[in-house]
This record gives sequence, structure tokens and C-alpha cells, in this order.
Amino acid sequence: MGGYGDFGSSLRDLPRLRSSRRGRVSSWDQTGGNTDNFRIEPGQTRELADIQGPGVITHIWCTVALDHVGKPAELEGDYLRRLVLKITWDDQSQPAVLVPLGDFFGMGHGLSANFVSAPLQMSPQDGKGFNCWFAMPFAGRARFELISEMSVKPVTFYFYIDYETYAEADPELGYFHAQWRRQNPTDGVEQGDQTNEEFLFGGTNIGGEGNYVILEAEGRGHYVGTVLNVHNLRHTSEWNWYGEGDDMFFIDGEAWPPRLHGTGTEDYFNTAWCPTQQYQAPYHGLTMPGGRNWSGQVSYYRFHVEDPVVFDESIRVTIEHGHANKRSDDVSSTAYWYQTLPALPVTLAPVQDRIPRPL
Repeated sequence: MGGYGDFGSSLRDLPRLRSSRRGRVSSWDQTGGNTDNFRIEPGQTRELADIQGPGVITHIWCTVALDHVGKPAELEGDYLRRLVLKITWDDQSQPAVLVPLGDFFGMGHGLSANFVSAPLQMSPQDGKGFNCWFAMPFAGRARFELISEMSVKPVTFYFYIDYETYAEADPELGYFHAQWRRQNPTDGVEQGDQTNEEFLFGGTNIGGEGNYVILEAEGRGHYVGTVLNVHNLRHTSEWNWYGEGDDMFFIDGEAWPPRLHGTGTEDYFNTAWCPTQQYQAPYHGLTMPGGRNWSGQVSYYRFHVEDPVVFDESIRVTIEHGHANKRSDDVSSTAYWYQTLPALPVTLAPVQDRIPRPL
């Protein structure tokens, strides 16, 4: 077997012969029966896989179901925020991925629905089949764990973790990372005597202070995208668009203005004109468009597969919460990136701070 190789994953490149050994860790019933799942009790952390490298994770599939144990079905229905995927590379003491399960696979608010993107998909029935095709190389070891922060209900968890192993590691491959963040609510301003138009579109933001932070990382690497979720907390019969927030990327400690400065929330996610329609594409989409007058819960994705944002020393990915950071909404996100090790510690808010708001 050789190393990682210089082949891609397109249909044109698929005929190229390669040297690797394919493997899989799954929840199959090793007694030969049909109980092909792991049962994970409330408060339990379960190791899913411990794979020796060099290698690369090529695909993850999983699904999860609650055991209601005689309790109401709606109790702990927010389980996709209470279950956490943890991935640790090589000999690192800190994980590189620590994200609520549903958010990692592409949708926020503890919900699932059918959608298709290139790296992440939620598949029928009702988006309960989770898939990830982000390649995740590692030199020595890949360790996967599922953390249950349920209080009452056990879960049954089915999974595949597909991988390839090689004879030697490639030092030019970055390590996959993902982190979840939330600001609930964002630090906005009172409307006061401003007209609705002034509140939503007026004011200035020079410097980017107060922006919602999607990612802060140090090292060498590249940012490859985000899932951004908004719960609109403003109740009004007037125009109630939650967007207008410009994206601002500060790379390698650069001063204002950043070299990457956008024009509005929907623009960064490659949509336009305050969208209200569900949409899916390989690299961008709006999986949850919200309700009437942009009320309720919204979830977008944008993946930089063809246009990764490279950094040599550091990166700070931010977006305004409303123009000039005036809005006070519940905003959360998952950032995805590759970088060298060691990295800044990936942290996660306590479970009580992750629970989605009711509609």
C-alpha cells in the first residue's frame, strides 16, 4: 500500500487505480442476530471506533431512535442537541470535533429533514439517515465517541464508519475539525424610537466588533464551511427580516477592513432577496426557511469545497446579527475546517445551553 495518493473523487478520476485497504467499523450484531445497534444510556459515553492509521475516514452513516421507556414521546424530543459526536485524532488530548449530533450532520434546532449537499446529507425517512462525506485523514489514530446527555431516555444508535488505511502518512494533509457555537440571544439593541426601516437597515459597523463569531482558529489550514441557524425572536407585524448581516473573515491577524467582506446573510449563503423557499444545492442551501414574515427557525449551509478559505496563522470567521449587529436573535452554528495540530481546544456549551427554544 502507498500513501494517501494524488487522486480526486470525481467521476473522471474514479478509474484511476489506487493502493489502499478498505475498512469499516459498524454497530453490527456480533452474535449473528439482528440487534445491529448500540444502546446508549442517559449520561453514558460510548466509544464507537478506535482505528489505527495512517488512514482516512471516507464516510459516516448513522441513525438514532429514542427508547420512550413509558415516558411521553415529546419528552427529550430535542435529543439531537443532547447527543454529541466526539472525534479525536492521533495522540491529542483534546478532541477535534465536539458537536451536537444533528448540527454536525447539517441542520440546527434539534431537527432533521430530508436534504442533499455534497459533504452532508439527511436522508429518508424524514431526514433520519445522517451521512457525512468529508474526508478525514489521520496519521496515527482515529477515535470516535458518542456522548449522551439525555436525562431520562436511552437511545439506540446504528452506524457505519468507513475508512481506508495506508502505508505512510502524508504530512501535507490537514486534520478535520468541527465546532458548535451559540449566542442566545445575540447582543442587539432596542428599537426605541427608530422606524422599522431604520432599525433593520440603518446604522454603521466599522471594525466588526460585536459580530457573531462562527470560528476562531490558530495554525495553518483552511475553512470549508458552516451551518448557520437563526431563531427569530422579534415579534412584530412589521417587516421582520432577520438578515442583512455581512460576513467578515479576518485572516492571519489582518486589520480592518478584512480582505473577505460580504454584503448580507443570504448573500453569503448564495441565495438572494430575503428567501422564504427551501433550497438545496451541492455547496449551499436553505434547509429551514422559517415561517410567515421570516418567523421561527431558519437553517442555512455553505460549504467552501471549490473555494476553501486558506489561513497560514489564524482565522476569525464572523457575521453580523442583523445590519450593524442590531438584532437580538438566537443564533447558533457549526464550523468545519482543516488544520495542523495542535489546535486551539474545541469546546462545547453545557447541555442546558444547547437546548433549542420551543416554537
